[in-house]
This record gives sequence, structure tokens and C-alpha cells, in this order.
Amino acid sequence: MIEIVGRGFPLPAPRSIMITVWGRQSSSNVQAVMWCIGELDLSHQRIDAGFTYGVVDRPNYLAMNPNGTIPTIQDGTHAPLWESGAILRYLASQYADEIFWPLDPSQRAGVDQWAEWAKVNIALKFTSPIFWKVVRTPKQRQDPRSIRKAVLDFESSLRIAEYRLEKYPYLAGRDFTLADIQFAHILYRYYDIDIERCTLPAVAEYYQTISQRSAYATHVAISYDELVASF
Repeated sequence: MIEIVGRGFPLPAPRSIMITVWGRQSSSNVQAVMWCIGELDLSHQRIDAGFTYGVVDRPNYLAMNPNGTIPTIQDGTHAPLWESGAILRYLASQYADEIFWPLDPSQRAGVDQWAEWAKVNIALKFTSPIFWKVVRTPKQRQDPRSIRKAVLDFESSLRIAEYRLEKYPYLAGRDFTLADIQFAHILYRYYDIDIERCTLPAVAEYYQTISQRSAYATHVAISYDELVASF
């Protein structure tokens, strides 16, 4: 496994590098993709892009991803891919085993429904309404009532995971799957930031289990200091 981090648009990747990822490591969407790459033990390089690193507004980047967002990946000579959910499903389809991403359509749909649920009801309800308002907004401009309301709304969805994890060790059932990538990459920040949290024993136990995974520690449970508002 290789990781090369640099500013700017790279030269064509060496043959020994399979996947190129554009996106800063502090992006939660990039973290989900990198965690998946780590779990699948895929050779890769990552190029810093977005936020203060720029790159995303350059013509050659926009030719790959017209949205100017991160992450974007390119797997060898295949066409570039953007949107983290689509990237995760591609990586799973191309490289994962049947446990992580089942071949049977009905079993795969069972994993995918929880992955989609996590994207819409967990990631989207946490990142902008809570994380951005607590970490990326200066203290004097924060609205505690709005933040508290957002936390309660987020935790109402998290309770669905609580009930699920009371019955099963992982979100989609007995095995670690793509659904856990979409769900658990948010939990590090949820448990780390300065907010009042409700008691969810099954989610907390699950988080401790996930935290022991090497790829999670490497790509998700990392500093987000560059995002902290300083004014």
C-alpha cells in the first residue's frame, strides 16, 4: 500500500499505484473512501485537494469532476469517479469479497439499504448541521439552540442504529460490510466534539469495536484541527 500526499494536479500515476484519490484527509467523505481502500488493502495515492489546498477549481480537475467537489478517484485507466457513495459501491463491486458486498442481489440490497440510510440519515444530519456549526463556526457566532435541535434530530436517527446493534454486531447484520463504512466514519467526530450526547450503549460498544480496526485508526480517527474556526 502506498500513499503519496501532495499539492496540485499530479503527473500520471506510476504503474505500481492502482488508485489515485483527490481530496484532503480531513474531509469526512474522503475519509469514508480512504477507509474502504484501507479495508480492501488497495495500493493508492492520495492528492490533497479542496479547502485550502485548491486544485478543485482547475480546468483539468473540473474535466474529471465538473462539480469541483471531493473526493474524486481514478482507478488505473478507468474513467474518473466522483460522489463518495458511488465510489464506495464501485470499490466494493470491483475488489471486495461476498461478505463485504454480496453477489446475491437481494443480499446486496440489504447491505445497500443500510449504507444509503446511513448516508442520508446519519452523515447528512451530522456534518453540516452539527459538525460545521460546532467546529467550523467561531464560538461567538454559534447558535446553541440550533445545534441542540440538530443533535436531537441526529440522535433520533441514531436510535434506529441502536435498536439494530442491540441485535447484530454490525449495521447490516453479522458481518462488517460497506454499510459500516457509510455509518461509522461519522462516529469518531460525534464522540469527539464538544456536545451533549444521549446514552446509546449498543452504538457506543459498536464504536469501540470499529475503533480497533487498523484502517479506521489510519484514515478516520485523525485530527481535524485544520477545520477548527480560529476567529
